[in-house]
Parts: sequence; C-alpha cells; structure tokens
Amino acid sequence: MKKKTYDLHDIYNQSKKLEDTLNEAIKEAVEKKIKTIEIIPGKGSGQLKKRVLRFLNQSHIKTQYHRIDKDSKNFGRLFVHFRH
Repeated sequence: MKKKTYDLHDIYNQSKKLEDTLNEAIKEAVEKKIKTIEIIPGKGSGQLKKRVLRFLNQSHIKTQYHRIDKDSKNFGRLFVHFRH
C-alpha cells in the first residue's frame, strides 16, 4: 500500500480520540509498510495542525517515521513519510 488518508475534521475537539487515531495511523503505517500517510487537520485556525505536529514531534513517535511534508498548496494537509 502506498498511501493512507486520515481526516481529523470530525474529531478535532476529542483529545483522546485524536491521539488514539494518530497512534493507530503510525502503528498501521509501520506494520503494513505504508510509505505515506496523509493527515488532514483542515485549515481552520491552525490549532489542530499544531496539535498534530506536537504529537508527531514526540521522541518515541519521531523515531518511527522518516520525514513530514507540509503541502505547499493546501496548508490544511500534512504528509508523513516512512522508510521500510
């Protein structure tokens, strides 16, 4: 599988579910050798995107992926790339 998408619009105000979804996304990408996951926090005020980036920058999470790209044409979208 090359890419999987996670849209966070529906759970933006549910902290526990948001963290669980992000943990599951990382875990699934590693287990199934998905090369890229697309995370859509949306454009809004940018607070959800900041929360997602803080989550991804935790040391135990950061070791599991290769890099993060912010979409230059759509700032409401992030790409997390993995090396397998």
